[in-house]
Amino acid sequence: MSSDVSVSAPTEDRHPGTTGIDALSTLEVLRVLNAEDTKVAPAVAEVLPALAALVDATVASLRAGGAVHYFGAGTSGRLAVLDAAELLPTFNAPPGLFTAHHAGGPEALLRAVENVEDDADLGGAEAGALRAGDIAVGLTASGRTPFVRGALEAAAHEGGAPRCGEADRERGAVTALVTANPHAELAPLADHLLAVNTGPEAITGSTRLKAGTAQKLVLNTFSTAVMIRLGRTWSNLMVDVVATNAKLRGRVLRILQEASGADEAEARAALEQAGGELKPALLSMLAGVSAATARAAIDRNHGSVALALESLTNSLTPSPVPTGEPA
Repeated sequence: MSSDVSVSAPTEDRHPGTTGIDALSTLEVLRVLNAEDTKVAPAVAEVLPALAALVDATVASLRAGGAVHYFGAGTSGRLAVLDAAELLPTFNAPPGLFTAHHAGGPEALLRAVENVEDDADLGGAEAGALRAGDIAVGLTASGRTPFVRGALEAAAHEGGAPRCGEADRERGAVTALVTANPHAELAPLADHLLAVNTGPEAITGSTRLKAGTAQKLVLNTFSTAVMIRLGRTWSNLMVDVVATNAKLRGRVLRILQEASGADEAEARAALEQAGGELKPALLSMLAGVSAATARAAIDRNHGSVALALESLTNSLTPSPVPTGEPA
């Protein structure tokens, strides 16, 4: 027989303002839920300094050849899978750059799989592929999920995994914890703690509500900021978008026109010369160079159009001719 655990977390507290929610009209129920939702973004804003530090650490890791790994169960794991999956079409993130480890695997995406979130060894096994310097992000609303514990312990140590809370742990991967519990049990395992205090849920313990929304916002802002810092945008345009359907192919053309000021025919010609790649097409138009020169400049500047444009502009600008004083 499985053992029981009494979880102490704000998300498990009974909300004093929603005890009569089942007696309200449909519109009143929606207004109550919506009012609770408005508390999420301000709560996320409180952890932005900690999130910024995690973004900077992640960019450094990825530039050094590292990778990001998400670990979660239930709603947390499903949100992690969603975030990692969307980075490929949105930013052309290479496979393996962001990987989501959901307790129970694909089967658990659609239905609950018994006891997998309570399996710390399973979490540790999922973290087995991490290398020193990688980023391990655990997601747990309660701040105690054993699957996440096992993953973070394995990620933070090389060799054996000491018990949670040991101060003198050997450094492995960089660890982060995203939780709705300011007093999370797993906080000692995190180099970066993002405790978004969303308080009690409108339906007691239903962390798919505010806690889940907070996790979605944190993941959205985290991965988007990382992609921006890696040069996968030009201004606020998705210049690394993968055109996998008609809508996105139209978006690529529109982005090129908006960024360069070219008409549709010019944009199509530049795309064709760049083999359909948006970044070299854009840079070739902005800098007035060939697609091959643009592609080489982008490669030299870590994929950043802005840095590549600056380097090309500097190299193409003639140096001023020194003038001497008349004798």
